Amino acid sequence: MILSSMITGTGTFVPERLVTNAEMSTWIDTSDEWITSRTGIKSRHIVNKVGETTTVDMCKIAAEHALDNAKIKAKELDLIIVGTVTPDYRLPSAACILQDQLGATKAAAFDVQAACASSIYGLCIGSQFLSTNMYQKILVLGADVLSSIVNWDDRNTCVLFGDAAAAAILEKSPNKQKGFLDFQLHSDGSHWQDIWIPHGGSKHPVDEDTLKKILQDILIKATASL
Repeated sequence: MILSSMITGTGTFVPERLVTNAEMSTWIDTSDEWITSRTGIKSRHIVNKVGETTTVDMCKIAAEHALDNAKIKAKELDLIIVGTVTPDYRLPSAACILQDQLGATKAAAFDVQAACASSIYGLCIGSQFLSTNMYQKILVLGADVLSSIVNWDDRNTCVLFGDAAAAAILEKSPNKQKGFLDFQLHSDGSHWQDIWIPHGGSKHPVDEDTLKKILQDILIKATASL
């Protein structure tokens, strides 16, 4: 069975700065062979400086490309969904800021936080809105500035992540031969501590002194190789 939604336009953005495994080995105990043999990763794009290029900045460029590709205007959008774990602020949502910057004045907007699967969840949610005829044109994005939260001292995780944004325009499928076939979403909460950020939530809030130290460490480590 073909669902009633399909992707009609796409857009992407990656920062210009490309960090190779060899470059990473100059500031952390690792090597191209160690990273490649375990992950297959040779390089990753990251922003030049944390705070100068944000998640919303990347989303805006990717979204503009997707809108052009779909041949629609931002003012036609009914809904914006941004999948991210690194919004510009705790609130408002990245989607809300993006809605303003795009001039998508009639669009509802919210974020989805499901880590690497955020954009897939966003596509599924958007498709449900289309299938009920509540909305007709939906912008879905997956974007993160993971260099802003990566622990650059942990070689097991910092080598895995980069910064980028991807956007898709969802619209109703004009016929039964085009569109999504199905969505199968699954989660396994028993592995929640495999990759996690222990501080900053309601269980372990960050106080002023801790926040200052975290921000200082992030800025120093994220720009150490500039």
